[in-house]
Amino acid sequence: MGISNTVQQLSVFLENREGRLDEVLAALAGGGVNIVALSLADTSEYGMLRMIVSDPHKGRMVLKEAGITAMLTDVVALRVPHATGSLSKAMHQLVEGEVNIEYMYAFANGSDAAAVLKSDEPGRVIDILKGSGFDVYTADEAYRANV
Repeated sequence: MGISNTVQQLSVFLENREGRLDEVLAALAGGGVNIVALSLADTSEYGMLRMIVSDPHKGRMVLKEAGITAMLTDVVALRVPHATGSLSKAMHQLVEGEVNIEYMYAFANGSDAAAVLKSDEPGRVIDILKGSGFDVYTADEAYRANV
């Protein structure tokens, strides 16, 4: 099953107050953890910072030492060619496979791009995508993207 190709995402709940994002970013930088991709969604009271980092376990530990709670979540990093309709075709395969995607964000990665997908069935997502001719990043590739 495709579960071995999942990537661990570092997620942090942030109070919506001045300087909170800076605290997280400074802690990671100070700990030598590189941010490869991130997504920040907010409401009036809090935000959810989701990141692909160079070393998710180290990132979580560095944040914990700084008094910041973080969690690791398994996600899939779909390799998306820079061609019109590529992402649409991949998503269509997941719809056909009756898999729900909870959220997604993307980042450029040299000759292609990555779409980070969160589903409660990451193994099925990988199997459907690979079975349809798409590729996914391994964790090692995702953690060092664009390097």
